[in-house]
Amino acid sequence: MSETYSMRDPTSEGGPPMRARLTPPATLQGRTVALLDIGKERSDEFLDTVEELLVERQLQVRRYAKPSPATLARHYSAGDIAAECDVVIEGLAD
Repeated sequence: MSETYSMRDPTSEGGPPMRARLTPPATLQGRTVALLDIGKERSDEFLDTVEELLVERQLQVRRYAKPSPATLARHYSAGDIAAECDVVIEGLAD
C-alpha cells in the first residue's frame, strides 16, 4: 500500500513587482541624502566618512540604521527614508 502526500512549493508565491530603475539626479544640491547603516561590521565608519564629505559640501544628510543585517526593509524605517530623502547611500562592509 502506497502513501500519498502533498508538498508545497517553498518559493515565494508573490515576487516584488519589476520596475524601471530611477535615473540618478544630475546633482545632489538641494537634495536630502540618506545614509543607511545596515548593521554590518564597520559600515558605520564608512558612512561617517561619507557624511563628513557631504556636510563639507553643505548637503543635507540624514542617518538611519537597521537593527541588524537580517532585518527586512519593511520592519524598520524604510518608509521614513522614502518620505524624507531623495537619495540613499547604503553602507556595506565586512
